[in-house]
Amino acid sequence: MPENAPFGAYAPHGMTARILTATRAASDSWLKKRLAFLLRRIAVRALRGHPVDIETFGARMRLFPYNNLCERRVLFTPQFFDPQERAILGERLRENFIFIDVGANIGAYSLFVAAHGKPGTRILSVEPQPEIFDRLVFNIRLNPGMSIKAVDCAVADRPGELTLFLDPGNSGQSSVKIVGSGLAKPIKVPATTLQALIEAENYTHVDALKLDVEGAADIILEPFFRDVDPALYPRLLIVEDAADRWQIDLPGLLEAQGYRQIARSRLNRVYERDA
Repeated sequence: MPENAPFGAYAPHGMTARILTATRAASDSWLKKRLAFLLRRIAVRALRGHPVDIETFGARMRLFPYNNLCERRVLFTPQFFDPQERAILGERLRENFIFIDVGANIGAYSLFVAAHGKPGTRILSVEPQPEIFDRLVFNIRLNPGMSIKAVDCAVADRPGELTLFLDPGNSGQSSVKIVGSGLAKPIKVPATTLQALIEAENYTHVDALKLDVEGAADIILEPFFRDVDPALYPRLLIVEDAADRWQIDLPGLLEAQGYRQIARSRLNRVYERDA
């Protein structure tokens, strides 16, 4: 089984290795991207369901580039994986940095911060999908010495149990809100609040928070800002841009709490709050 094989057992070779070299070197031009995506499809078919062991963002990972777009992006074109967001995050890393990664998926952001972080860095990676959580934990264990704690739960407006809808075509689109096709499979998962996560870790501050929760950022942040001491508000906030699914004016809420938008990409909005 893949989880029992040592790192390197699934190192890319042959055509897959050549394709990875090409796609990882692709420029940002429209034509080069289209070619990279075509090569990616060829390689995925050739892999026949096997994972790939590779180093990315300074960390070891075992990736399954099939029903998870995040893993395909990290494996074949990491240069296009939220480059603006990672640059902003990287510029702000300092000693005793605290990063909360909600919707961590297989750990790309968490491992990036851990690999480039300063002494005292602490990372909390939160992922509710059982299969994806197992991959997250495996990737963390491939990198001993990195201070990452994984938590298998959803984050919502109240603790308890909630229904998570698993998108069969892309695990990264699974959500507590119904998204994607009508084929989404519902499962029950434990849930907690952002406030409870922070209090359980005894954090006195939060330097950065990433929320990739498929349109549920509003139900997480509204009670958080209402109930929590502003001293615990994250200094930097990376939020998946899902304005069509937010039930409140989330940008207005953030501005009211002292945040200003400092960047916006195709997928995310980045906010910062002065200390």
